[in-house]
Amino acid sequence: MHRSTFTSAPTARLAAAMGVVVLLAACGSPGSSDSGSGTATSTTASDLAVCEAVPGDALVALVDDQNLQNPDNIVPAVNGAAAADDPELVTLLNTVSAVLDTDGLVALNKAVDIDRQTSAQAAQAFVEEQGLAATEQVGEGRSVVVGSPNFSEGATLANLYAEVLNSAGYDASTQDVGNRELYLTDLESGSVTVLPEYVSTLTEFLNVKVNGEGAESVATPDLDATMTELTTLAEGVGLVVGEPADAQDQNAFAVTEAFATEHDLTTLTDLAENCGGIVLGGPPECPERPFCQLGLQDTYGLDVAEFTSLDAGGPLTKEALKSGTITLGLIFSSDAVLG
Repeated sequence: MHRSTFTSAPTARLAAAMGVVVLLAACGSPGSSDSGSGTATSTTASDLAVCEAVPGDALVALVDDQNLQNPDNIVPAVNGAAAADDPELVTLLNTVSAVLDTDGLVALNKAVDIDRQTSAQAAQAFVEEQGLAATEQVGEGRSVVVGSPNFSEGATLANLYAEVLNSAGYDASTQDVGNRELYLTDLESGSVTVLPEYVSTLTEFLNVKVNGEGAESVATPDLDATMTELTTLAEGVGLVVGEPADAQDQNAFAVTEAFATEHDLTTLTDLAENCGGIVLGGPPECPERPFCQLGLQDTYGLDVAEFTSLDAGGPLTKEALKSGTITLGLIFSSDAVLG
């Protein structure tokens, strides 16, 4: 249900992009591999020292400062008829968006995936910490069904929406839903009232649904422009979208904290300008995808010397990063390991 073309369960989030990369390193001999078109830097691969992987348990995502990935901010999607009949519904969901940033989403995922809380427990604690409980009982017992996608982040977000709505006097419950093809049909029909969604992923899903398989992509790195497209597409199928949260779950490129510290790296541009000979790890299709290896080379001019086929932000990639087998690895920006 989420977005990435590289994932399944949390990764069932089907989206237009791939590519979190993790890296570990210490400098060695000059790199010799071709870095692609390298539009981002004037430094050539031959000018750079090879940065060897630096093992470590802590991972950090390097900032995508040149916007290789399209925005996949969390956004509430609502049945259009329900939103029209009850404007307070979207207003309350927007209060969640107003306080949920990526650090908060990582913390929620850590609470569930690592600390073993239930999604309901994590959501309740977040509502209390953020003071999200409604002060007015506007729901009057009206029934609201919040769709709960079948991965932990989706379930936690669904419980977060339900918790806030119940505090306002609604009779809100969560319901497990299947893949996006199925649950958006339920949302359009009204059998599901609300769903947590992802901006670019939903935009492109609806774009294909409305305009056909060959439709030109309308999601871009510009969040406002993508939201404009999403709002129009959603209205066309009887849906309403609320305000996007700052929180994003998108493809990200990560390195070990030890590697980032050793080379004073914060952004992907820093990496491309200071390190050559990168060993990249990720899903098998990464070398051929514009949001993964191709994008790293073309947008950032990154010198990728070797690719290791692993998984999409999963345990194989994370372990390879931690052990120093790869320098850079694809993960997701809201992964619990970043907390």
